[in-house]
Amino acid sequence: MTTSDRLTKLQQLLERDPNDPFVLYGIALEHKKLGDAKTAIEFLDRTISADAGYCYAYFQKGQIQESLGEASAAKETYEAGIAAARTKGDAHAESEIAGALSMLE
Repeated sequence: MTTSDRLTKLQQLLERDPNDPFVLYGIALEHKKLGDAKTAIEFLDRTISADAGYCYAYFQKGQIQESLGEASAAKETYEAGIAAARTKGDAHAESEIAGALSMLE
């Protein structure tokens, strides 16, 4: 299945439930693969709005911000992700996001 096929299927799922964090996150990752950082970040923000505990959305958003040279924005995103992971009790996500933050500092 190509990226455009996956994106089409995800868009169809999104029409059924516009606030499904799993679908929003999937669309964000497809846009990231396509090199569309702006749209990827928009969908990651929508993912976080739909579910503030969706920790890997913060991780992916921070990664994209880093790739765009936006280190201070990435740092803020990682810090928010660490807080979200702590709130959710997801030690694994907290560790991964903290690792990304430490590489940035």
